[in-house]
Amino acid sequence: MPSAKTQNHKNNKARCMHASRLPEYRQPFGARPCASSVDIFFDCYKEASNVTFCYTYGLYNFTYHEEPMHPTEEQGRYRVSLMLPSEPSILFYWFRFNVPGGLSDLPDCFRTTVEGDEHSGKSLITLYYGAAPDLKDGEGTLYTEPPRVGVDEDKYPYAFQITVYNREFKTPGFLKGAMIYQIFPDRFARDSSFDYQKMISIDDRQERIYHNSWYEDVDTKGKPETGYLACDFYGGSLKGIEEKLDYLKELGITVLYLNPIFEARSSHRYDTADYLNVDPILGGTEAFISLQKACSERGIRIVLDGVFSHTGADSKYFNKFDRYEGTGAYRAFRDGEESRYRSWYNFYRNEDGSVGYRSWWGFPDLPDINENDLSYRGFIFGEGGVVDTWTSRGASGFRLDVSDELPDSFIRQMRQTVKEKTGGEGAVIGEVWEDASNKCSYGSYRDFMLGNTHDSVMGYTFRHIILDFLCGYIDADIADARLEGFRERYPMEAYYSMMNLVSSHDVPRIMTALSKPCDTDDRDIQRGFKVEAQHYDVISSLSKMAFALQTCYIGASCIYYGDEILMEGYKDPFNRRTYPWNRLDQRQQEALLYFRRIARIRTENECLRTGYYKTLLAEGGVFAFVRYLKDGRDAFGNEASGSRAVIFVANRSGKPVYVDVSEHYGDYGCKVSEDDGEIHPLSEQFILGGILGGTRKIGIRPFGTTILIY
Repeated sequence: MPSAKTQNHKNNKARCMHASRLPEYRQPFGARPCASSVDIFFDCYKEASNVTFCYTYGLYNFTYHEEPMHPTEEQGRYRVSLMLPSEPSILFYWFRFNVPGGLSDLPDCFRTTVEGDEHSGKSLITLYYGAAPDLKDGEGTLYTEPPRVGVDEDKYPYAFQITVYNREFKTPGFLKGAMIYQIFPDRFARDSSFDYQKMISIDDRQERIYHNSWYEDVDTKGKPETGYLACDFYGGSLKGIEEKLDYLKELGITVLYLNPIFEARSSHRYDTADYLNVDPILGGTEAFISLQKACSERGIRIVLDGVFSHTGADSKYFNKFDRYEGTGAYRAFRDGEESRYRSWYNFYRNEDGSVGYRSWWGFPDLPDINENDLSYRGFIFGEGGVVDTWTSRGASGFRLDVSDELPDSFIRQMRQTVKEKTGGEGAVIGEVWEDASNKCSYGSYRDFMLGNTHDSVMGYTFRHIILDFLCGYIDADIADARLEGFRERYPMEAYYSMMNLVSSHDVPRIMTALSKPCDTDDRDIQRGFKVEAQHYDVISSLSKMAFALQTCYIGASCIYYGDEILMEGYKDPFNRRTYPWNRLDQRQQEALLYFRRIARIRTENECLRTGYYKTLLAEGGVFAFVRYLKDGRDAFGNEASGSRAVIFVANRSGKPVYVDVSEHYGDYGCKVSEDDGEIHPLSEQFILGGILGGTRKIGIRPFGTTILIY
């Protein structure tokens, strides 16, 4: 248990207060560009002395500084104006002051026994005011010791944060507010000319299992002679995806994010064998060129999954099993031969003289890459290299697998190269599961949200908050406080490009997650897990609510293939089952219609893509917010089409709630009220015309979502 004392913010608020998200305490809001200015205010006890603004900033190295705060005309209010660093960095700050130990207004837990001294007749104690988690408007709390922000320290007590980003930071227009569809290529769709025997003949490796039926369940055993190697294939292809593009267009999709398509041994293809060519089972490189052309005709971009921290052991680069022509790195080290790939890897000799090498998380099939090797970097970033090849073929960027395991300098070079090859319009999205604005790994804070590396990151933090709220682990006020915390810490360019998701190939699907399954690695239990019939309606309603929320909230909304028909699936590989084409039941068809309607609302109203945001209500199980335009312009100052505002209201609870909503532009309000019989009738879950005539009361069904469009 931390030794520092804390006190409930309600006891502090009257006399000691800083709320980082309120303009009366910090102006301007949120992350700020380099060398800009910030005004910071702090309300403190009138008896306080030596009120000091404490801060430290940097990235790989930090410097600590103190500055006396200046009293304002308002008693007990202090101010400091700060010129932010001229280089991208993270700035942490807090407040320090002295008060008499017997101060009557001081919360009891911070008082000390009063003993006279020869100077003042009163003892003085030093207190600190720092950040506190999950409090409204970014309010802080009192501590008896200063915050800890060191890389290897327990970050408690907490400090306030300002993310100081590159002034030139811009993210691609297509990514802001995008509708993304994530596809696991082997499991989405076979093409209409699929030939089972042809699939086998393409590459019949002994460890591979080929499913004749598209509807067979995934393999978890492997072949007896090899064991499980994730080498079962269904024959999903890029041509199959191309044939379903009109289906995706009806879902409002503007970006396809494809899990790895490069040649590899496994069906997940995170063990890259050839970076420059599409896996033949997926149709080869020609199939990608055809898919890209068809996507372009429909206004859809393609983002590829780039795996650059490791390759496959069974690859043309490592070539451990001698399945590829030429000398790979493994044989070069083992036999003392020459290979251009030798320096990419880290080899050593075991005590028995056998070959050892560093591998990703200890998996021998995934040898680690030395990303600082200039030969490797030349292959990735040089002329005719990986980035050059795929951007010239029409890819609009890369999602970087385990980007927190790549050196910052590598990601910086990746983003610079992608921008150069795409005229500034290519995207780099990082797989980062934690807060990317203050992520620590490998002995330092990471350069992830400073405008130098990623355009944005995957929204696993978003998923965690939404699941906690929908599962009832937290109420709406906590969910809102956490979301607002990320909005405060992330640059606006990045936040509007966040790849917000509720499912992916690495986590249980949303339907399964909302069922709160027991945590088990027993694959037989995982295989058989299904949403119980008596809970299906509630779980499906909450799943739809999750999609509606992520689609109306700030950022790019990412659908994992099959979520739109409420597919279920526990951990890998059960979250990677095939899409059940031609076998949708009535509930799945109804869910698909729901998703299409939500998507249409977003595509028709730019305020849901790049509009301003304001939380209207976050109380218990009710969460409401508005996305809106100002004088026909969005949050970036651009002219925008569609409705002037869209209000989203979600009721997670099992009983109806009644909400007053003000439709007056610029004066949005929202509150829960009692049912007085004057409820606006809801025959639909969407009030497409809005509510006219001032403040009106609407009823929200149990586990229901309402979207009001003005």
